[in-house]
Amino acid sequence: MTKADDQKPFDRHGPEFRWSAALKCPHCRDKVPNLVEDFASGDYICGDCGLVLDYIIDTCPEWRTFTNDERGDDPSRVGNAANPFLVSTHLDTVIVQRDGRSYELARDLNHTQNSNRTHGRTLAQRHDHNLVQAYKEITTLCESYDMPRSTIVIAKQLYKRAEKENLLQGKNNKAIIGVCIFIARRRDNASLTFKEICALTKVDRKEIARTFKLLKSKWDMDTGTTSSNDLITRFCANLNLDQDTRRIADILAQRAKDMDNISGKNPVSIASACIYLSSHLLGCGRDPKAISDIAGVNETTIRATYKILHANCENLLTPDIFASTPRANEDNLPIPKPPKGGTLQQS
Repeated sequence: MTKADDQKPFDRHGPEFRWSAALKCPHCRDKVPNLVEDFASGDYICGDCGLVLDYIIDTCPEWRTFTNDERGDDPSRVGNAANPFLVSTHLDTVIVQRDGRSYELARDLNHTQNSNRTHGRTLAQRHDHNLVQAYKEITTLCESYDMPRSTIVIAKQLYKRAEKENLLQGKNNKAIIGVCIFIARRRDNASLTFKEICALTKVDRKEIARTFKLLKSKWDMDTGTTSSNDLITRFCANLNLDQDTRRIADILAQRAKDMDNISGKNPVSIASACIYLSSHLLGCGRDPKAISDIAGVNETTIRATYKILHANCENLLTPDIFASTPRANEDNLPIPKPPKGGTLQQS
């Protein structure tokens, strides 16, 4: 501001005069009152005589720290984040009893609130505690298999739905958790076998299958099916097989679906037999025992399924496979052992 502006007479019709005149002190009656904004008490005060002229509302944002440490450096204006997987994450009001003027009112109101909600809150907290323990176990089991976060979220949603519909009563809780993870993997465009779920949860296979049928019938949902191609990638990775072996095993599994004498077999058995054939075709053969340990299929089942594939090699091993992979050699394939007391019939 310049010196000329300092000497300029006060404009009675200016915005400063109108604003000041609206709140001028009736005792001092100054044209430009000395107003003080006391945000602590919420008052407009005359700075000359101390008279309270009006009340004000503090429109500044209120920042609070919602962590366990009140001295934390992460203030927030919206409160703690709500957990959609819990039940008792509702808005709540507690009147603080710090100010002596409102002590009795706060005490009476809090007593009324507590007497009405103590029983319900206790049940909700116990309920939430059980859910939290189940969610922790789901997270631990999924992370032990390096499953993505999307699978963990879906599994938690399924478990909460089972709990809400009272499907947990009288059931093995670990079996429920295992089935929720099993369905979550399928809905996340992946798959697990029952044997892998049994190894993950330490629950018997029959219990897992029984629980799966129960939830599937209660929810009436399409949980999808496990295909051989969904399993081949994971099995090949665990067997340390290269990309060419996995690709050829995928082709074999896709073509085997159209074979009448193998279409009804377990997808795990088909995937294991295709990996067995593909690995030997490329000269990096894996024995049935190694595949059995990874896939959870009996060695006899792998050999029996491979025998069917070997009998149909003319339809499975087309020229395009040998053209794209020069090291593929049909002579590397082991000859299936004939059954005892007879000879192997070639088709």
